[in-house]
Amino acid sequence: MGAMSLWHWGILLLVAILVFGTGKLKNIGKDAGSAIRGFKEGLNDSTEQTPKDEHKLADPATDHRS
Repeated sequence: MGAMSLWHWGILLLVAILVFGTGKLKNIGKDAGSAIRGFKEGLNDSTEQTPKDEHKLADPATDHRS
């Protein structure tokens, strides 16, 4: 009862096409795809970055701050 059958999805798609039109749905799909792709690229870029020298722990022997 909780899961939607193939008929439910078909009727939902038909109503969406009637309300928005095929051109508008195509644009929404392209925008959503590019947003997801950009999000994934942003995640990959942040995990591939290496820490810079300034972010490394300072050596206590050479640290002359008092």
